[in-house]
Amino acid sequence: MHGDLDAIERVGVVGAGTMGSGIAQVAATAGYDVVLRDIDPDLVEEGLDRIDDSLGRLVNRGDMTEADAEAARDRIDGTTDLDDLGSCDIGIEAVVEDIEIKQDLFSSLDDLVDEDTYLATNTSTLSITSIASATDRSERVVGLHFMNPVPIMDGVEVVVGEKTSEATAELAHTFAEDLGKETWEADDKPGFVTNRILIPWINEGIRAFDEGVASKEDIDRGMTLGTNVPMGPLELADHIGLDVALHASETLHEELGDRYTPAYLLKRKVAAGDLGKKTGEGFYEYD
Repeated sequence: MHGDLDAIERVGVVGAGTMGSGIAQVAATAGYDVVLRDIDPDLVEEGLDRIDDSLGRLVNRGDMTEADAEAARDRIDGTTDLDDLGSCDIGIEAVVEDIEIKQDLFSSLDDLVDEDTYLATNTSTLSITSIASATDRSERVVGLHFMNPVPIMDGVEVVVGEKTSEATAELAHTFAEDLGKETWEADDKPGFVTNRILIPWINEGIRAFDEGVASKEDIDRGMTLGTNVPMGPLELADHIGLDVALHASETLHEELGDRYTPAYLLKRKVAAGDLGKKTGEGFYEYD
């Protein structure tokens, strides 16, 4: 698929968390000027620090030269002012998975940016069509669902809303490919391809552990060796964040019914505050 990238020089990213900072990093590495925005200066600084650390690891591994890393970092400007995205050619949203927050943001961006600017959402479960409905440019709104961690993972899911134009979808594929990613396309149905299949897999792995089918280590080992995935369901849940997995499961359960019912043990872990790698303990313990 081919879209005209000549129209894109400056990329705006809203949300400087794990996903947003990763998207900003890969866009800057690909040569785009990037504006990274969050609501609080400390959050912006944390996002920029996360990018510095990630680029440093790539340099240390020999995957990037120090000069290229410095050049990429120099292309990224952090801000708390949404108006700074006014000159961007594509705006990519990577804020919390809350439909009202996303709709409010897209409505503000729609008023702010040029009428030719494309808007994309990194949502993993919410409706592209519903998000786009907050704008007067639904044909230029598309899902760009990056995989975590963004600088490492090769895939981007392009999600087409009810009114997303074919030209916008093609440009989304081409833009992601220009960032060094491979793409696949999904219709705007709950969970798209990845989470529609992944979330039940994680839940069933948790249930198997809770019901004594095998130890957590053997469940993960059985899935990695038996299906050639790099990580089993329990370890993957820890890496995603158990709260994130639960939220996705609850969203899909609401949309698609009982087969997406969250595992009881997943809910109990989240209630206890054991959210996985980011808190130091989930199904496994981490330093």
